[in-house]
Amino acid sequence: MMPVATGIAGRNCVSACEQPCAAPATEAACGNHFLYQESADSNVVADIEGAGILYFWRANFWHGSPWLYEIDGETHRVEETATACRTEAHSYRWEEEIPPHHFIPEKQFPEPLALTWVQNHGSDLSWVPIPFENSFRMAYSKTSYGTGYGIFHTFLPGIPLSQPLKAFDWNADPDPEAIALFNAAGTDIAPQDIHGLSGTADLLPACPNTIVHLKDSAGQLRAIHFSISREQAVDFGSCWLKITWDDRDTASIDCPLSLFFGAANLYNRDDREWLVKAIPVHIRFTPNRCELGCYFPMPFFHAAKIELISRSSQPLTDVQWNVRYETDPAPTQSRAYFHAGYADFPQPKKGDDLVLLDTRHAEGGGDWTGHIVGTTFTFTRQNYLRTLEGIPRFFFDGAKHPQGYGTGTEEWGGGGDYWGGRNTTLPLAGHPCGHNKPSKIKKWNGEETIYHQNPIELTHSAYRFLLADLMPFGKNARVQLEHGGENETLEHYESLTYWYGLPAASLHLCDTLNVGDISSEQDHDYAVTQGSDPCEINSRYEWGVDHLDGQEIYPAHTEKERHHRGESHFRLRIQPQNIGVLLRRTCDYLYPNQRAEIWIRHQGEWASQGFWYSPGSTTSVLAQPPTNKWKAEAEEEDPVNEERTVNRRFYETEFMIGKEWTQNKEHLEIKAVFSPRDKDLWPGHPFPEKSAWSEIRYDAYCFTLPDFNPLRNTHEN
Repeated sequence: MMPVATGIAGRNCVSACEQPCAAPATEAACGNHFLYQESADSNVVADIEGAGILYFWRANFWHGSPWLYEIDGETHRVEETATACRTEAHSYRWEEEIPPHHFIPEKQFPEPLALTWVQNHGSDLSWVPIPFENSFRMAYSKTSYGTGYGIFHTFLPGIPLSQPLKAFDWNADPDPEAIALFNAAGTDIAPQDIHGLSGTADLLPACPNTIVHLKDSAGQLRAIHFSISREQAVDFGSCWLKITWDDRDTASIDCPLSLFFGAANLYNRDDREWLVKAIPVHIRFTPNRCELGCYFPMPFFHAAKIELISRSSQPLTDVQWNVRYETDPAPTQSRAYFHAGYADFPQPKKGDDLVLLDTRHAEGGGDWTGHIVGTTFTFTRQNYLRTLEGIPRFFFDGAKHPQGYGTGTEEWGGGGDYWGGRNTTLPLAGHPCGHNKPSKIKKWNGEETIYHQNPIELTHSAYRFLLADLMPFGKNARVQLEHGGENETLEHYESLTYWYGLPAASLHLCDTLNVGDISSEQDHDYAVTQGSDPCEINSRYEWGVDHLDGQEIYPAHTEKERHHRGESHFRLRIQPQNIGVLLRRTCDYLYPNQRAEIWIRHQGEWASQGFWYSPGSTTSVLAQPPTNKWKAEAEEEDPVNEERTVNRRFYETEFMIGKEWTQNKEHLEIKAVFSPRDKDLWPGHPFPEKSAWSEIRYDAYCFTLPDFNPLRNTHEN
């Protein structure tokens, strides 16, 4: 279930350790680009100032190990046992038996919260939460093939959290409940002592069949089970699942059945027990049946309706179902509807990302407060795995720059190097469908035997679920995915995005200061010391490739900008009835490691709110070992550094202010005092530009409780 804290308590970011578009295709652009380098064995990929939690980190195989975790100024080494035997580990191929590996320190990074590339087929994954009170940095000790991304949250100051935020304790035992939850993947984790309904149905072609219709009570579904004979499983997977909450005009779940449970289809090529063995969903094969289970809590306020529609040409018989639910008349703002947003892309448009979800157009459109909790997606129907070069991008609350930016499609699905073409199912990520060596179908045409690849095995899919690393939003969310490395492939994609949401905003744009626009500056009492004159910049946000097949995809545009090395002062309008404020700054990312202390005038005095820090710049360090990246010896060599600069100068960053300083005010009086963190791009090699505090635009958003009435079936825009 989704508390109102989504979109209010925290802001999410996906941080990639490769700089977007930082190198031409002729380079090893799949990694080795870092924010800056402090020494040959300290290449910084994440640099966060303030309090927060790193909820997830993914690295390609063991590459980069030992990783340096600096928490509140104290550095610890985290490594993987393959680090000590790189040459031996490099010699293994997927079809060979691979010896087990684990993280060090093993106590703090235990299985199944931390899994190595042996289990994951290509990547080291850690769901061990790493809280920090003041700062967090991560650095790679080795740069060869060093890719990765992390998901971290920062929190609105003063917001109630489930427990105090304390720095990671390197001596404490891991949370046994978290370990138990991960170990319970594939099992029924919902409460047993609640209401239950069950039955059997026969599904006729194209005929809707209402499985459950709960009325006149508030509560939430806690478990949904289906079962069918193995012989009918593939046809059953093509059925359509529809779930409608509170008799709303549009179903919130309206999608293919198999995709909802984590797989493109219910074809079991190698007689596995588990097609999907995840925490929130599973697909299991017994000797006679195919069993599907879902454990996402699904709140409703007075009604819930579940329907199945067969798409098979033949009747589907003996479909067994079971639903468990609990009644729970909770306050409206502490629950949200569960959604599974389906999107079909039979022929993607070259140059454009696939939009997997845009909540502005979901179920009638309008504003939503909620969070993203996962995706299931089909990425090829022809066994063409180059589609996995595509990068996911996440935009929240009207942002122009992606707050989330991954490193590739299979990385998002928990793998690496296309999973080596192998299938895998993990508690929160997996590649259940498709194989790089499909079996053959033998047919006789009257003259000779013709062998065809089994077409259903050419379809590949992956899933990724989010728990603590969910992605909150307070107004809208847009999830995008490149189809191929440059949005060039024409494969047939399908996707399902799982999300919770109430149809009302909890984040409201109250005011905008356009720096460099004299009228806007005067309207907001803008003043600056040691600042530049306004200048025009012609550049782009990070949206993808500029050109494809000789055509310009994302034209540059012009913005006005100032930068200073003193302080700026301005006023922004807010609404008095708020529970905090979010500031979004658009800046010129040309200037490295921008940092300013933010002050608020409160009761006649200036009060510091901490430091607003944006690490990195348009220039990164390519730290590439001199030996070919595929050779194990490369990881034992110091990197050769090169400077790389991209043409994406427009950048957005956010800063939150607690309600103690914002409530009952119509304006915020703000002062941004430049406070540099002078760093070299690498030792002895400065960034090409000196650091400064850049300002293009400030947006002020107010947090509120969402104004939602469950009796309304549509948005009131």
